[in-house]
This record gives sequence, C-alpha cells and structure tokens, in this order.
Amino acid sequence: MSHPERIVPDETPPGILALHLKRYRFAEPWCRGAEVLDAACGVGYGSAELGRTAKRVLGVDVDRGAVEYARTTYASANVEFAVMDLAELDVDDASFDAVCAFEAIEHVPDARRTLGELARVLRQDGVLLLSTPRVDRTTDRPENPYHAVEYAPGDFERLLRGFFEQVDLYGQRRLQTRRHRLLQRVDVLGLRRRVRPPRAASTLLGTPSTAELTLDDVVIERDGLDQASEIVAVCVGPRRP
Repeated sequence: MSHPERIVPDETPPGILALHLKRYRFAEPWCRGAEVLDAACGVGYGSAELGRTAKRVLGVDVDRGAVEYARTTYASANVEFAVMDLAELDVDDASFDAVCAFEAIEHVPDARRTLGELARVLRQDGVLLLSTPRVDRTTDRPENPYHAVEYAPGDFERLLRGFFEQVDLYGQRRLQTRRHRLLQRVDVLGLRRRVRPPRAASTLLGTPSTAELTLDDVVIERDGLDQASEIVAVCVGPRRP
C-alpha cells in the first residue's frame, strides 16, 4: 500500500479521491448491468463503485498486496479480485461487456501489448474506457518517475485506433473560476506550481483546493481536451488479431 501513486481511500484527501472516482462515475452508463473488468484496480475501491450497478466486476492488478487489500475490503457477491498482469490476462476471449483501465496505460512497459489484451477480452459490442494524464507532447521520459509514457491527445487517439474501430476522447478537469484561469495564464514564471498557495488564496480565487474537491467540482466533457489534466477515452469495436 506504500506505492506513492496508490490511492487508498482511508489515507487519501477527499479531493484526490474525487478526481479518481469521477472516472468510475463517468463509466457507469456503459457498465450498468454488464460484466466488467477493472484493469489495474489497485486496492479495489473503483471496482466496488462499479459493482453498485454492474452485473459482475472482476478487478485485477499485478500488485499482490493491493489485491489482498481489495479482497479484504471491497469484495462482495458481484465483485471479485485476482492478481494478473495486464499484458498477459488469464481470461478467455470475449469475456466482458466493458473494461475500465483508469490511470494504467502510462505505467505499463508495453502499451500495445496491453491494449491488445484489453481488446481481446472484450465482446465485439463491448467498450473500453481508459484514462491517462494529458501532456502537450508525447514523451517516453516523463517527469513522473513511475510513468513509462505520457501522451498528447492526438498520439493517444492514434494508438487506440490501432485496436478499436471507434475512439472518442474526453477531457477531465477541475472546474475553475474565470479569475483562477486568468491567474494561470498570466503566471508565466510558473510560481504557483512552485509554491503551494494557502487555503485563503483558494478562497480568494473562488476555486476549492485540490484536497477539498468534490465530485461536482470535476467534469469530463467532449470538448475539454485543451484544458484537461487527463484524457478519458471511450473505445468500441475491438479489432481482432
């Protein structure tokens, strides 16, 4: 549970958790009544969220400790967990109606192999929902030492289209007031990124601090890529090898 990027709800500020839960709420319409694979499920809180409306959820992660935590904390009659590598899923072809892979593809050493596996386990009318941090230029040397690759939207879409007939991109961002966005534009020296603003500054800007965000403070929208912090993709029509 000690991985720096591991989200454990009881140990995570509510605003950070809201940023991650928002994607699972976004996925709900595609997962309602469906058989769902939650790929790179971590400690399983997202799998449990999907399980509120899905027929069945299998959460998988390569981290055995995370899976044991998930089994103890979040397993239920329709939610189960297993240790698996996303590049070698121990799952039959066309087993799921939906696959969720949120904040996972940037971590894997071979994105194409992983996407091939996620497409393989989907039924032909199934959907893959995945997210990844948005950057202006794709890089295999990201600042985050835990990421293998970070993608610009165009490159991410081209990668996904190699495995799916249709790919629709959405942008996830936190809602900000106009004066907050204006300050970001004029802060050419990047001082606000280097110095954590006090809570009073968040109040003055009219935008909650990241730690205090709620689900209502975060949006995922089709036309929001330019201002997005994450790309969220909805992919249908898996291409078979």
